[in-house]
Amino acid sequence: MDQGSLYTKIENKVATIEFAHPASNSFPSVLLSRLERAFVELSSDDNAHVIILKSEGEKAFCAGASFNELVAIDSLESGVTFFMGFANVINAMRVCKKPIIGCVQGKAVGGGVGLIAACDYVYATDKAAVKLSELTIGIGPFVIAPAVERKIGLVGLSELSLNATAWKNAYWAKEKGLYAEVYDSIEKLHKEVDIIALELASYNSKAVEEMIAALWKGTENWETLLVERAEISGKLVLSDFTKKALEKFKK
Repeated sequence: MDQGSLYTKIENKVATIEFAHPASNSFPSVLLSRLERAFVELSSDDNAHVIILKSEGEKAFCAGASFNELVAIDSLESGVTFFMGFANVINAMRVCKKPIIGCVQGKAVGGGVGLIAACDYVYATDKAAVKLSELTIGIGPFVIAPAVERKIGLVGLSELSLNATAWKNAYWAKEKGLYAEVYDSIEKLHKEVDIIALELASYNSKAVEEMIAALWKGTENWETLLVERAEISGKLVLSDFTKKALEKFKK
């Protein structure tokens, strides 16, 4: 089974994490664990003052969690473990001492939207539509909902999660606060991401660290909240509704 790839490099105090998977840059559990570990390590690496999160290619940014692993869940334990993958990554991003800049070149679904929301500052292209489709298969975006709500508010979260078949375009996402800027080409996106990253890297790192901590104040309960949310999803994924819905998708 292809577990995808994840590369980290540091240049001019800017760390770049780039992930990839042939299934629209989705995340099997192994790749999520590697992403979590990358954030933990870079948080305490003095050579990195800023982190850029990006995915490979010019199409989808991230299709969320691995569909094959979702279909294979057969117990509450395996269900909770599966949903804890994104919970652990979001918590690692939440406590990361370095600002995380999202570089979003294309569409994001489910957990991919959660990753975007957990970034501190995000630039995207006009192709970067978002969708939370979890309700269509009998579960919900419970684990990522706190991160999404923090960025776009309860109304935005409601629109995304309840209208589960609709794509919201990049300009909707910018209006709601998920994206800071939207560009009409990947070339412009990468150029502007590099500019803001180098600017941030040139600032007093202690001041930036304190600012990031201040921006995340009030989320300390996520350490337990996201576990509770993973348990909700772990139970729901075992329902007959979800099993039947997943069978349809497999066909």
